[in-house]
Amino acid sequence: MTEKKIRHTLRPVITVLASVLMAVNIRMFVKVGGLYPGGATGLTVLTQAICERFFNLDVPYTIVNIAWNAVPVYIGFRYIGKKFTMYSLIMILLSGFLVDMIPPLSITYDLLLIAVFGGIINGFVVSLCLSFHTTTGGTDFISIFLSQKYNMDTFNMVLGLNIVILGIAGVLFGWDKALYSIIFQFTSTQVLHTFYRAYQQVSLFVISDKPHEIAENIHKLTNHGATIIKCEGAYTDEERKMVYSVINANSEHSVITQIRKIDPHAFINCVRTKEIKGNFHQEQHD
Repeated sequence: MTEKKIRHTLRPVITVLASVLMAVNIRMFVKVGGLYPGGATGLTVLTQAICERFFNLDVPYTIVNIAWNAVPVYIGFRYIGKKFTMYSLIMILLSGFLVDMIPPLSITYDLLLIAVFGGIINGFVVSLCLSFHTTTGGTDFISIFLSQKYNMDTFNMVLGLNIVILGIAGVLFGWDKALYSIIFQFTSTQVLHTFYRAYQQVSLFVISDKPHEIAENIHKLTNHGATIIKCEGAYTDEERKMVYSVINANSEHSVITQIRKIDPHAFINCVRTKEIKGNFHQEQHD
């Protein structure tokens, strides 16, 4: 069974598992610590806090979360993919329902521990969802839309938008919780970058005696093309050939492994690529 078929088979299971983990994280860390984690979740928690503090209303998490996700869900259906958005909507509804149903949980009241470990769990859940072509909703839709359009990693831009949300929370409810929420969001973003690398690119420079075979296998594995460049060894003065290609970072390991099988003596230089312009294939989420 191919990796794509495995991912498709496990997609519903991962969606349910991620929903449970997200709901437990919100009840165990976010709610207990009084944090505002950014994105649609942060906006939902902030809206609930405003309604409770200023209007004495206890608004269900699910209703508010659906309202804040309405526009991002439309963006998903319109620009990303219908199946992708459908699974994301299941994630949004199920996690919201569980947040309202699960009783308050607590394993610590230390705000620093809550911010760090809550952020770790949040980042892991988001990366798990994205790896199986679904999202937790909210700014994830916007990040994917911008990443597909501009071929760059935009999750740090979303972190900047989330800081604005946290600034509003700081003004209304105190800066201590807002500052701890920034730690939560920063930790979550770093975990996301570690586990999910689909919108990060790397440039491969491969010097080998089998350039055409390597280029063909890069295309077969990643659907990305390659350029074969004639070059000359400065030490030996021998004519060599170099394969140059830009691929998604999450394909890096499998591509290098295959190159080593083709030519164990190949010289491989892998460089992080900040941004690219031009035609670059991105895997479809549906």
